[in-house]
Amino acid sequence: MTAKLTKWDSAEHLKSDEDIAAYLDACFEEAGDDAAFIAHALGVVARAKGMTQLAKQTGLGRESLYKALSDGAKPRYDTVLKVMRALGVKLHAEPINA
Repeated sequence: MTAKLTKWDSAEHLKSDEDIAAYLDACFEEAGDDAAFIAHALGVVARAKGMTQLAKQTGLGRESLYKALSDGAKPRYDTVLKVMRALGVKLHAEPINA
């Protein structure tokens, strides 16, 4: 008997703003210094919300967004901020030893 496996896509499970915020919070925690990890996480959320709508809200082209938020990408900080604002999330700072 052969098991049929399907590729996990986190975007399919991000249904609410709370889901998205929790997902990104977990990714920020796990990423450490890996900016590409965060870019990928933002790309997952962007796909969940809809890349076309996100492109309109950020003023960036769809293809540019796909490229900036793909695996291994290192997007500019202003792109990250535009995407996060359009996704309705914000960065939160707290002391490391909290």
